[in-house]
Amino acid sequence: MDIKIAPSILASDFSVMGETVKKLEASGADLIHCDVMDGSFVEPITFGGQMIKNIRPLTKLALDAHLMVEHPQTQIKFFAEAGADIITVHYKACNKISGGYLADTLRLIKSYGVKCGAVVNPDVPVEHIFPVFPLCDMVVIMSVYPGYGGQKFIGDVIPKIKKAREYAVSIGRPELDIQVDGGVTEENAAEIIAAGANVLVAGSAVFKSRDMAATIAKLKS
Repeated sequence: MDIKIAPSILASDFSVMGETVKKLEASGADLIHCDVMDGSFVEPITFGGQMIKNIRPLTKLALDAHLMVEHPQTQIKFFAEAGADIITVHYKACNKISGGYLADTLRLIKSYGVKCGAVVNPDVPVEHIFPVFPLCDMVVIMSVYPGYGGQKFIGDVIPKIKKAREYAVSIGRPELDIQVDGGVTEENAAEIIAAGANVLVAGSAVFKSRDMAATIAKLKS
C-alpha cells in the first residue's frame, strides 16, 4: 500500500497560503490537510469553507477537511461545495448528539459525492467507530489531542492503529486509508507505518524543515 503524506496547513503561514499550497504539491505531498476548528469542540478557531474555496483552484491535490466542530452536519454543505475531496468528522462530537449521528453525517458527506471519514481522539477506543468502517473511505487516529499543532506524538495509539488495520482487513477492506494525525516526525514514521497507517499528517515536521521535499520523501520511505 502506498504511503501518503498530508501536510497540515495549520502549521503554515496563513498570509501566503496560496504559495504554500503550490509549494507542497511541487514537494511531493499527496493531500493537503485542512484543520477546521470552531472554538467550541476545540478552543482555537481556524478557518471555514472559504479557505478551501480559495485554495481549490491552486492545486490538483486532494483537500482533506478535518472538521473539529460541534454539529458537523451543519457544515458539510459548505465544505463539499467549496471543493473538499474528503471530509472527516469526530466520533466524540457526533456521539454527543446521538448514537446514529456519526453514520448519518458520513452518509450526508457521501451524498455530495465527497469521500468521508471518522476520527477518534487518543482517549477514544477505535472499536467505537468499527460500526461505520463500511461507510468510511478513511479512518483517522488522532495521536495528539486536537486543537493545537506542534504536540508530541502519543505512543499509546500504536495498538489502536494495529487494531484499525486488522479490523479493516477482517471486513474485506484492506485498502481502507488509515490516517494518523499529530506529532508525526521522521523519527516515528516507520513505527506508525509498520502498525498499519498509510496516510501521515505532518505539520511541524514539514513546515519547520529546511527542505520540504526531502522531508516528505523521508516520511514516505
